[in-house]
Order: sequence, then structure tokens, then C-alpha cells
Amino acid sequence: MRKNLVPGTKNSPKLKQTVVVLFLLAGLAYGAWADQPELLRLEKSADAMGSTYTVELYGYDRVKMEAAADAALDEARRLDQLLSNYKADSEWSQVNQHAAERPMKISPELFQLFSACLDYSRQSEGAFDIAVGPLMKVWGFYKGTGHLPHRPEIEAAMAHVGYRHVHLDAASGSVWFDRPGVELDPGGIGKGYAVDRMVDILKRNGVNAALVAGSASSVYGIGAPPGHPEGWAVDIRDPWQRSRTVAEVLLKDMSMSTSGSYEKFFRAEGRVYAHIMDPRTGYPAQGTVSVSVVAPRTIDSEAWAKPYFVNGRQWAERHKPRDFRIYFCQDRTDQPCAWLQ
Repeated sequence: MRKNLVPGTKNSPKLKQTVVVLFLLAGLAYGAWADQPELLRLEKSADAMGSTYTVELYGYDRVKMEAAADAALDEARRLDQLLSNYKADSEWSQVNQHAAERPMKISPELFQLFSACLDYSRQSEGAFDIAVGPLMKVWGFYKGTGHLPHRPEIEAAMAHVGYRHVHLDAASGSVWFDRPGVELDPGGIGKGYAVDRMVDILKRNGVNAALVAGSASSVYGIGAPPGHPEGWAVDIRDPWQRSRTVAEVLLKDMSMSTSGSYEKFFRAEGRVYAHIMDPRTGYPAQGTVSVSVVAPRTIDSEAWAKPYFVNGRQWAERHKPRDFRIYFCQDRTDQPCAWLQ
């Protein structure tokens, strides 16, 4: 007599087939997992333009990761030769030395950067001024920690300050100054431009998860780090207590730059004087302690952090682009730090 076989019992052929299939699938899954390459982390840094540039990236091929990081840091070194005002033979320094004597033909890259700087200067109503160099020197912030100048010294420097003295000719690709003594200062834009260039090189080398920083004040997050799909966590430090964090920002294909009066300052006659100048008055800006700007490009976040700092919170609220986020720390007790609405 034939026995009836009930599916799901120990006598069922279907059960045996199912068990075999599950073992095969488990074996395949284990094999796929075992063949998965190990996720690697790499961090490298280099000094350029008076700052330290750092690259932190993740990937599976160490050789390619090393090559990408080295290429990005080589770009920072290349820009040091182009933009540094500490090197007498850089193209930027050569412009400062000779553009008042005659129109100077410059590289297309520097021409485009100068053009962007003049745009920032106009749009910020002069709070960002690429030609602030003489003020930085008279206040001792060029290669120094600062000192209090006499009023006649400030007035003499102001005679040579102003982006309106800088002229570009697109037809010839040249720049010239309409008076001697004008000096361009890359301090308000150089790090942001360098970080963006490094990011572009990393992306072209196939990197899709990296954090690029210029002296920790200008940062860009490519993609997201492992285990944190929302982005790279970057802290905004308390300007009065640097060991404390007042806000955390998640950067995913975004940048953040911070300008703070705590970065470089000195005390004189009972007051604190910081290195962030108001080019229209000749004196360091007052009322703001730090500003952090989150923007799609690092050149924009760095360049705009200065005029927001100088012009103050209300001006920033009126002029903030939709894709920007701005964190203000003011020199007041009722609402010292907050995001702009």
C-alpha cells in the first residue's frame, strides 16, 4: 500500500530539496561575503599657502586611494605657487609688485579668480575686498599676530585699499591697478578655492567618500562616510570655549567655512582687535565673534563668511541665498549663537 507523503514532514522530498537549496544559497552568500574587499581608510596632509590641507578618504584599492590623495595634495602645492602672497615669485605676488606699473597678462586661471573676487567685492558692498592687503600689513596681520597702528598709518593705508582700483581686461587677459601701493590679499578666498580644486581632482580619480579640509576652517564633504549615509559630521566650536561644540553640521556634497575673531587677534588699550577687517572703515569688524557658512562650493562659503561677519546678522538675513545655511555667534548674551532662519 502506498503511503501518503505530507509536505513539510521529514519524509517529504520537497523538504529535502528546500534544505539543499538553502545550504547552497548560504554557501553562495558566504562566498560573496568572503570575496568582498576590505573597506580602507586613508588620511594625508600637506602644508601650502600658510595652511595645512588634509584629505580623509575611503575606498577598496589602496594604490588608487594613495594616487588620488597625492594628486589632490599636489594641487594644493601648485596653487601655493600661483596664489601665495608670501612667495615673491608667485603669480599673485608678481601682480602685486608690477600691476601698478603696467597692465600684466596673467594666466586664465588667475584671471577667472580675480574676476570672481571682484564680483564678491561688489555684491558684499565692499565688506569683502580683495584689495585689503595694505590694511592687513598696517595692522600687523600679514605674517604676524597684529598690533595697534596709529590713525595716520591707517589713513595712509586706506588710500591704497579698494577693489575699484583693480581693473581686468578680458580681451587681453590682463590686470592693472590705477594707483601704486594697491595689494591684493588671497586670505579671504585662497583656502576655499584650493579645497574645491582638490575635491574636483578626487572626484575625477573615482573617490566618492572623502573629507577635504583647509586648516579646519574650510571643509568639503564628498558623499558620506561608511555607516553614516546622512553625511560627514563636522563640529562648529564654541568661540568662547573651543573645547565645546555648539552645533554639528552634516556635509554631503557640501562645504562649510568658518570665520572667527578667535583665529588671530591681539589686545590693546583694553580692547580685542581681530584680523577680520572692515575694508570700508580701516578697522577690525566688531559685534560678531564667528560665522559659519554652509554652501555647495567652498569658494563661496569662505568668501561669504567675511562679509556676513563684517556686515552683521541682519544684513546676512537679507542677503542669504536659498541654498546657504549660516550659523552666527554674536558678541551678546541674550542670543549669542544661532542658525539664521
